[in-house]
Amino acid sequence: MKAISLIFCASLLGISFVTKAEQFNVLLFTKTAGWHHKSINGAVQAIEQLGDRHHFVVDWQEDATLINDDNLKKYHVVMFLLTSGDVLNPEQQSALKRFVQSGKGFVGIHSAADTEKDWPWFNRLVGHVFTIHPQIQTAQLNVISREFPGLAYFPDAQLWTDEWYEFGPARVNGLNYILSVDENSYDYHAQWADNIAKGMGEFHPIAWYHHFDGGRAFYTALGHKPITYQNNAFLQHIYGGIYWAATGEGISLTK
Repeated sequence: MKAISLIFCASLLGISFVTKAEQFNVLLFTKTAGWHHKSINGAVQAIEQLGDRHHFVVDWQEDATLINDDNLKKYHVVMFLLTSGDVLNPEQQSALKRFVQSGKGFVGIHSAADTEKDWPWFNRLVGHVFTIHPQIQTAQLNVISREFPGLAYFPDAQLWTDEWYEFGPARVNGLNYILSVDENSYDYHAQWADNIAKGMGEFHPIAWYHHFDGGRAFYTALGHKPITYQNNAFLQHIYGGIYWAATGEGISLTK
């Protein structure tokens, strides 16, 4: 009865008990027109749980028609999670471009670098384009910089098992690299018809971020295996990218 009386009195006084809205909204996009990762469903569930844990909205979609100006107005970040191939038509490409140019954020996970490879603007947004990978194997993953959020659970160097992407040269200047893989710690050789892995040499980047065309973009090549999305360190790595892309905050000023 006391609780009912309090609610009644509050309504008379115009007091609202509505909870505070989430921090920001993320459009989680997983459309594939090429390779379809079996890890997608588990990855989506993990990102949705991240949203619950860190109080942000996750809206999972595979319908590219939702990449339009009106719909994108309600989001702070568009996240390409395990996408592949040509997934957007020219109108949708233009809408995504305007979204980023308006000051919003983009996050790409793993095969986002194997998406829209014939669209130069998207290649620059992601930073590098995927070319080939060897078989899944264990290698030494190194932290390059701890200024970026989400790396607290990563040691300076560790053994990590993944699908190690080889990339072409950077498509844009100003990429800030945060993770790399030591090519001496695994066999990078692979051949797909005329596509032959050459390795990237002494510096093989795995994750990076940058300001681009008015907005912010974060990319990590980790995340092929379904079980990776049960790894708390990896999920905090992803959240660091989401948080920075959405807010522009979290960069440490300490060296």
